[in-house]
Amino acid sequence: MKELEKVISKIEAELDEKDQVREVALKSSRAVARMAGSILRGFHRGKDGKAEINELKDEVLRLLSLLGDHPELEHAGYVENALQEYAEVGIIMSIIERDDVPSPEELGIGNEPYLLGLGDSVGELRRFCLEELKTGKVARANHFLDRMEDIFIAIMRFDYPEAIVPLRHKQDVARSLLEKTRGEVAVAASAKSLHEKIEEVLRKG
Repeated sequence: MKELEKVISKIEAELDEKDQVREVALKSSRAVARMAGSILRGFHRGKDGKAEINELKDEVLRLLSLLGDHPELEHAGYVENALQEYAEVGIIMSIIERDDVPSPEELGIGNEPYLLGLGDSVGELRRFCLEELKTGKVARANHFLDRMEDIFIAIMRFDYPEAIVPLRHKQDVARSLLEKTRGEVAVAASAKSLHEKIEEVLRKG
């Protein structure tokens, strides 16, 4: 049974290597998720995130290079979550800076994490919308509402089984958030219009 020892030793070495890669990929994924969350929070505090985004991109490249010889690990939940959070950051930053979205190729990721990040971006855009409403900037809030609608229409084109792309839940969440935001913007717009009419009457009076 000399061959058995060779076979088992080879398999053991390969699995040891995969386990080591998995451990490093897990740490890297956590770092990506942590940095992505920090950048998104910074956006809402008025930071542009340009300094941090380069560090985030470097960590994503490191993560993807780790998985080069073990592509099956790309489908591990922690890796998928990290990549979609990175996608969300890239999408939101691009909308803020140039009122458009980047492609998956520009971000250096696959279609699935890109679509999942795109779905999540609806929630972030809602936060921007509500922040503008708090300061009475209804026109600016409408701008973010329009972008929410654009993205919602885009992701609803993907009617595929969950095994191909698990987007159904994000579509449902996006629909709910969009409906709520539409109502809130409409109420704010009506209140602002009424306020302006009252002010005009008072000026004339």
